[in-house]
Amino acid sequence: MIMKKRSLLFGLSLMTAVSPVSLLAGPGHDEHSEGFFTRIKNAVFESYGEQLPFGRVGKSSEASKKVAIELNDQFRFSPEVIPVAVGETLQLDFKNTGQMRHEWVIGTPFEISEHLELMRRFPDMEHDEPHNVHVDPGQSRTLVWQFNREGRFEYACLLPGHYEAGMRGFAEVK
Repeated sequence: MIMKKRSLLFGLSLMTAVSPVSLLAGPGHDEHSEGFFTRIKNAVFESYGEQLPFGRVGKSSEASKKVAIELNDQFRFSPEVIPVAVGETLQLDFKNTGQMRHEWVIGTPFEISEHLELMRRFPDMEHDEPHNVHVDPGQSRTLVWQFNREGRFEYACLLPGHYEAGMRGFAEVK
């Protein structure tokens, strides 16, 4: 939570340094329409690559390999373990083959348990973190992540009941 508060304060202070015209401009030729705060968050993460205990947002151009991750209604990820070399940037391609919405969020075991508790108290909580994706049934999403810290990091679906049913795995970074 301290990291999020620092990130928020940093992002708000960055607002004065970023051109208001570019933030208020439309999404251009993008096929996705982004909100004001999403553009600010993206500018912060892309410009400074906020370091988290389990890595940071990566750049597509630096991805050394692609990893296909299936999310399914048997409450499993495939693969359940992703071996990664320290410093490696992966393009993670998520495909939801089930009939219900799933998410993928990565963190330290402590951060996952904290996030899980929040989701239990606020099951409809909307959140948009750089280390998390929501994937609707039949849809695909992509996340590029740089694993620049050694460790065993947990990833999970923290939607109500999914984690408890076994929807979790690990990135083993050596």
